[in-house]
Amino acid sequence: MQAESKPTVAVIGLGYIGLPTAAVIARSGSKVVGVDVAPHVVETINEGRIHIEEIDLEGLVQGVVARGLLSASTEVPCADVFVIAVPTPFDEDHAPDIGFVLEAARAVATRLKHGDTVILESTSPVGTTEQVRDLIAHQRPDLAMPGLCEGTADIAIAYCPERVLPGRILEELTNNDRVIGGITPRCARKALSFYRRFVRGECITSSARAAEMTKLTENAYRDVNIAFANELSIVSDKLGLDVWEVIRLANRHPRVNILSPGPGVGGHCIAVDPWFIVHSAPEETPLIRTARAVNDGKVGHVVEHAERLIARTRGPVACLGLAFKANIDDFRESPALKIAAALARRHGDRIAVVEPFAAALPREFDGTGARLIDLDGAIDDCATFIVLVDHDLFKSVPLDERADKLVYDTRGIWPDQPAPGPISRRLRLAG
Repeated sequence: MQAESKPTVAVIGLGYIGLPTAAVIARSGSKVVGVDVAPHVVETINEGRIHIEEIDLEGLVQGVVARGLLSASTEVPCADVFVIAVPTPFDEDHAPDIGFVLEAARAVATRLKHGDTVILESTSPVGTTEQVRDLIAHQRPDLAMPGLCEGTADIAIAYCPERVLPGRILEELTNNDRVIGGITPRCARKALSFYRRFVRGECITSSARAAEMTKLTENAYRDVNIAFANELSIVSDKLGLDVWEVIRLANRHPRVNILSPGPGVGGHCIAVDPWFIVHSAPEETPLIRTARAVNDGKVGHVVEHAERLIARTRGPVACLGLAFKANIDDFRESPALKIAAALARRHGDRIAVVEPFAAALPREFDGTGARLIDLDGAIDDCATFIVLVDHDLFKSVPLDERADKLVYDTRGIWPDQPAPGPISRRLRLAG
């Protein structure tokens, strides 16, 4: 691939990261083929539409598809650069599962030619990029592999994790700094020249293993800090204190910046990635493991306190939100979904769910009798609100429309909400 040419690109996986990445690369002028195993995803994108919710993404996809720069397929094409952006879940024992990554690498291996670049973006345990290299080496003995050959390798292999915030993905894909880790320094430089075509942020090169650990470290750091805030909320609840006031006052210290508590931690990054570090070094990670336990345990704490509130009331109870964070349609590892589903299993058709980013309730509600309603319906029909997600739509409800409600506000979006009694006051303020 010549430095001045625009490389052809294949992006493997068209989910919350892969599709925006493919669209941003296409916007830079490269011809991109996105690959996904789901035929309906491929069909939707080829029609210039999207299957996920993300600000400004549909307009961008429509534009690059119309210009012939982005198409989708269920088959991996030949290309100059292959970007792997598939899920990396964990199993019941929190051990990382890189099966999708290795499956994608097998498919890519069949298409490789001399001079190609393979970049893994999926969040992965340390050493995964080397496993990708070893798999490709086994399948393609005709190609000299970086780190396994004398002299110059025939292909470049690198790791470059995304570090984006849902709801701001397009902006952050372009403007955030990127860490690019190569199997060798030459691999890192090859990947660097690719990312500089569409990334305005600084691109820093390193080793693949260091880049893998960097991504895991970023999310473990967030998880530990959120766990501190969540633990404070539990302690404040026990002591009858307003955790939001405590945090607000503590943060006036010039070197204190406590995050906001919530009903737990969700999403495919912060709720998952710390386990990859724990799995790699179980004896050396008591703090990271404890933070995971605190954040996962917050779900049970919220359910317990929601039950206490529901026991004081009659009639429908509105659970506000199912997404793992505000203003997105992503329910992966969502504590809000787990809490609402647990309450639905116990209280059946008393539970009404308001989720503006869902057209139907997820399968976790099957057979419970719970129903999906809009916000106005909840205001009209429900005397009890359990706030689980801080969607902008929920924040917009004025005091006069909720003054008579019993509220358990796990996100602190309604600090002006009246407290009808001591128990509900603690529930409302603890988060």
